[in-house]
Order: sequence, then C-alpha cells, then structure tokens
Amino acid sequence: MKFRGSIPALITPMRNGSIDEAAFRKLIEWHVSEGSHGVVPVGTTGESPTLAHDEHKRVIEIAVETVAGRIPVIAGTGSNSTAEAIDFTKHAEQAGADAALVVVPYYNKPNQEGLYQHFKAVAQAVDLPVFVYNVPGRTVADISVDTLARLSNDLENVVGVKDATADLTRPSRQRLASGESFIQLSGEDGTALGFNAHGGTGCISVTANVAPRACAEFQEACLRGDYGAAIKAQDRLMPLHSALFADTSPGPVKYAASLLGLCQPDARLPIVPLREETKQQVRDAMVHAGLLN
Repeated sequence: MKFRGSIPALITPMRNGSIDEAAFRKLIEWHVSEGSHGVVPVGTTGESPTLAHDEHKRVIEIAVETVAGRIPVIAGTGSNSTAEAIDFTKHAEQAGADAALVVVPYYNKPNQEGLYQHFKAVAQAVDLPVFVYNVPGRTVADISVDTLARLSNDLENVVGVKDATADLTRPSRQRLASGESFIQLSGEDGTALGFNAHGGTGCISVTANVAPRACAEFQEACLRGDYGAAIKAQDRLMPLHSALFADTSPGPVKYAASLLGLCQPDARLPIVPLREETKQQVRDAMVHAGLLN
C-alpha cells in the first residue's frame, strides 16, 4: 500500500447519541468513488476522545470491512496511556488495517525521552506500519525532529508522520534527519500546499471529508509537480479550510457534511452545535468551493 495523496480524517457519523454505522459505510463508499487515496478512521476528527473503547474498535472494523482493500486504512490508535495505545494498535492490526496513526500523548506532557519510549513500545508490539501524529495545538507536547528521526532510524515500522504543526520548516528538516523514504503527510489543510513543496507527499485532511474529489485533485497536482494547478485548487479550497476550524473540530465539518446529506451534524459533548454565524461561514465557503449552489 502507498500512503500518499488525500487521506480524509473521517468523521464518525452519529444519530441519537450512537454511531450511525449505515451512514459511516455510505461515507466511506463515497470517498472511494470520489478518489480519496486512503482513509483514517477514529482520529481526532473521528471523536476518538469521546468514543468508548468498544466503539473505537468497531469503527476501525467497519472501515476495514467497507474499504475491502481498495485504498489504505490508517487506523487511529493513539492514547495518552501507552498500554491503551498498544491495545488499540494490536486490535487495528488484527482487524486488517494497513497502518496505525498514533497521536503524541496528550495532557501528561512527556519529555522527549518519554515520547521516544512511548512510540517505541507501541511500534515493537506490532508489525503494522506506524505513523506518529504530531499535533501540539491539541496535545501540548511536541515531538522534536531529532526524536522522530531517532524513532524512524531505530524502528523500521515507524514509517512516517502526520505533521499538524503548521511549521513549514519541519518537512525539510525531518527529511534531512530521517531520509527521503520517511513518509511525511501534512495534518493541516491550509498549509498542505507549502508542506508538499518542502517534500511532503500528502495530507490527512479534515476538508477532504466534504470535498474529497477536489482535495484528491489538489494532492495529485502536487505529486506531479504541477503547482500552478495546485494553487488554483488551493484558492478554491482555502476559505473552506478556514471555515472548518472556525469552531472546535469536528463541529464545523460535521455541519458541512450534513449540508451534503452525508450524516446528521450531531457530535458528542463537549462539542456543541455551531452558532448561526459559524454555520453561515461554512455554507459560504462550501459555495465558494463549488460544493453547494
């Protein structure tokens, strides 16, 4: 499996407080048909912090079953408990996922040695390819270029990073430290264009939940080095990238998905319904992107 291109960080559709399995399967089928290059179930956008453990595992199983090998499934398996992250990652491997996305431990704020030992323990527990998810805006802890290089050099199944730092010097510095084979995926839609220009090869995307074809075409333009086409796509998508973070994610992207008839806008507390002005911003951005009339 190649891990590159546009990979939506899937929302988890809800109805009456429970996972809407039918809507989730339909959503995945749509992503396959629209040209997404992979999917990530139960990342942060999939509300992993508020899913029960059995729900978390079930979402991964549904994703693997529905995709049926057509595109890669990178399962979200992270936790701020190392033992819990190992359990989720082992389950993802058993369920047939193609890789695991393991977030930097949040809240407990480990130092760099703690981060190294956390990811080493997870990677050594499985044969599955592991992507480190660095999102210091959510986790507080920030894994350094050097620590990530140490992991990639010491553990052959630590194959890449989802970088949501929005620091466009990182992909260049990481490539020099970890080598060109280390897979660097952006985790920040608005800066994915610059990230790719620095050597990235894709994005684990929130926007791709509702604009999968446009995001796939944008990433394909970047991969073939056609930055003229990529900039045109960026201009179309940039207001949407911004609008989907006008309030705490996944509130805006779930509302956007509801406008397309993909699912209900419901999210679990502490995520609350959007204010009217935020809804208008999302609608306007979707019109600008050509997703709504």
